[in-house]
Amino acid sequence: MAKALLGHVGGPDPRMVSEVRRLQQRIRDLEAELIRLQAQNDALSAQSREETFSRLQDREPALT
Repeated sequence: MAKALLGHVGGPDPRMVSEVRRLQQRIRDLEAELIRLQAQNDALSAQSREETFSRLQDREPALT
């Protein structure tokens, strides 16, 4: 019990600090990947809209 208390009061565990830093870096990496993928998705959506609009303009008018 005394060992547990001393370990708890003795300051942060270096392994825990290392793990927290690793997880924080992983979060930053994932956030950067998310931003990259959102930009890629936006570009693909814009391209798709342009292609659809272009096809609609090329169609012949309907007979009335």
